[in-house]
Amino acid sequence: MLLTRRTGLTLAATLAATTALPAHAQDGEFRHEVEGGEVVIHPVDHASMVLETPAGVIYVDPVGGAEAYADLPAPDLILITHEHGDHYDQPTLDALPEVPVIANPAVAGMLPEAMAGRATTMENGDTGEALGLPVEAIPAYNTTEDRLQNHPQGRDNGYVLTVGGSRFLIAGDTEDTPELRALTDIDVAFLPMNLPYTMSVEQAAEAVAAFAPAVVYPYHHRGSDLEEFTRLVQESGAPTEVVIAPWYPEGEGS
Repeated sequence: MLLTRRTGLTLAATLAATTALPAHAQDGEFRHEVEGGEVVIHPVDHASMVLETPAGVIYVDPVGGAEAYADLPAPDLILITHEHGDHYDQPTLDALPEVPVIANPAVAGMLPEAMAGRATTMENGDTGEALGLPVEAIPAYNTTEDRLQNHPQGRDNGYVLTVGGSRFLIAGDTEDTPELRALTDIDVAFLPMNLPYTMSVEQAAEAVAAFAPAVVYPYHHRGSDLEEFTRLVQESGAPTEVVIAPWYPEGEGS
């Protein structure tokens, strides 16, 4: 069951916790210890991922058809950040188990009636709970003049999930907004970096330097220079571990 309410953008972590650096496991899994267990991250493709948590399995922006998830655990919850085809694909959703969905208002308005009945709409600034986990919807938008049409302010979501006292940021499609830079106590962050849709590697590194997550995964990064991003983060002095995960199993040209 999920309940939401409008509050401020920052939900302070109620428990102080230290997230272990990721341990690379078989088949491209990445593991983070949290209170009560671990979170296992399965990169699927581009912006799609599966998070196994002690509370249940969460699919983030599932696209690519059910076959992309055939070897992964079934979902208990689905998060959708926005309506673009690399984040929201109705045929993929139709092929997945009938579990609760959290979506931004634009996507919620596109869902077929049967699915809308198990969907919860979260706007920028909403907080709530799903699978017993605190969930925050944060703004995701473009700030550069010639990119504003890609992700207008107020429409799309990023999400912060608190799992076992550790805070996981799924930034969605965004630039280095003031709201992103102002986040605190982020243990694991997933940040996009591909032009002209989201951030440059320079913007992403500056954002990391500002909010200093313990670990950052570049994702949604097709065509970006991840070595340069890593170098810039290291040079910034941010106490952040950069983890390069296999987001493009068929290659970045796919």
